[in-house]
Amino acid sequence: MTFDELNLIPPILRALHEEGYTTPTPIQQQAIPHVLDGRDLLGVAQTGTGKTAAFTVPILQILTQTAKLQNQSHSRIRCMVLTPTRELAIQIGESFAAYGRHLPLRHTVIFGGVGQLPQTNALKRGVEVLIATPGRLLDLMNQGFVDLRHIEVFVLDEADRMLDMGFINDIKRILPKLPTSRQTLFFSATMPGAIQELAGSILKPNPVKVAVTPVSSTADTITQSVYMVQKNDKPELLEFILKDKSIKRVLVFTRTKHGADKVVKTLAKANIPAEAIHGNKSQNHRQRALSNFKAGSTRVLVATDIAARGIDVDELTHVINYEIPNEPETYVHRIGRTGRAGADGVALSFCDEEERAYLQDIQKLIRRQIPVVSDHPYFSVFVVPVPLTGGPAIQRPKGPAGRGPRPGRGGEARPPRTGGAGQGSSRTAGSSPGRPEARPAAAGSGGGRSTSANANRPAGGRPSAGGTGGQRRRSRGGNGGGGQR
Repeated sequence: MTFDELNLIPPILRALHEEGYTTPTPIQQQAIPHVLDGRDLLGVAQTGTGKTAAFTVPILQILTQTAKLQNQSHSRIRCMVLTPTRELAIQIGESFAAYGRHLPLRHTVIFGGVGQLPQTNALKRGVEVLIATPGRLLDLMNQGFVDLRHIEVFVLDEADRMLDMGFINDIKRILPKLPTSRQTLFFSATMPGAIQELAGSILKPNPVKVAVTPVSSTADTITQSVYMVQKNDKPELLEFILKDKSIKRVLVFTRTKHGADKVVKTLAKANIPAEAIHGNKSQNHRQRALSNFKAGSTRVLVATDIAARGIDVDELTHVINYEIPNEPETYVHRIGRTGRAGADGVALSFCDEEERAYLQDIQKLIRRQIPVVSDHPYFSVFVVPVPLTGGPAIQRPKGPAGRGPRPGRGGEARPPRTGGAGQGSSRTAGSSPGRPEARPAAAGSGGGRSTSANANRPAGGRPSAGGTGGQRRRSRGGNGGGGQR
């Protein structure tokens, strides 16, 4: 199937072709016809499936066609997309700009953490599509800048993250302001009970359900491996892997903001260009870091999980889990940023003794044994590999490392008091406490390239996992042969 077969209007097809997109991804094939038919939709889709284009493309067509039929005013907000993070909001805004470049529709993006004047000026001029994070939306609604009475299509994106970050009460305050006659599109990467309940309260009865892959699946195009290493050796192991010059662009994940900053400082000492992106960074820094990474001038981007939502980069060949996430679904989200659209990708994970329980949970979720790489100088016989089946249950570490994010609190945990700063275990990264969206990106709509549709172009070859072949193996702690106990 091609986009030409989805009954899209010529201006949108032209924009898609200009972006280099010809073949829709599975979720786009399934969702676009139903959205065009005006149906409510429940979409279960993980990162990298082309979900953003699955709703932006048909919404642009709906708004264009209904405007012609009903002579709609360009000053009314007719579509609103609610998303948990500024980065994701910006990405969605870029998608509307890219696919709607030949349409007379106006959109803007609003979020907290920056001055509201540019955002309120855009709202005063009039927009038909509003992409917003919950906190800033409520602020501007309370000030009288946002009128939701004319909403035709409402999109709730990343619902599971909304729940994790404590935005559910904000959403419940926003929903009564929307017309009951609206069309609603609800997307979530996972569908726990609380999310199913939320979907049932928002969607009309019998919505169309679209699920492209189980939440536990990882793409077959991603080569996964794990390095058993002592915590204090992780910085040196990362430097060792990045000596492989064939690794052109890599996204490194940490659990904490402090950990991300420490990794960047370590790499700087090794003359490896890297930048960090998380909630404590200024908006200008975050935008510059993303732009540099997309352009290829920064080779390594170090990110926390919440801050990384919305990062969509062509030809990202490697993801490195410097710290293994304590929620197995987060692992799936992380590595899903490589190996997209049929391209090859590599996902490397550094596992220390405290993280073995997390690795066990991940392998159970994805139902796969992740191969251990032992041919490297920092292999540790004291960090025992984790079997997929037959092994004893491994107890999670106590304290913040062993628990997931608390609903209602989006903040990233401080590093524990034991262990190296920034490398200790902690709960899944969020953003700034209370309002994770609160130090956002530049106001306005943002144009430019979006990769949420299937570009059908390779993301580069698959370098060896970390470039470790032929290197001398050094067993840490002992038996000289790198064997496992």
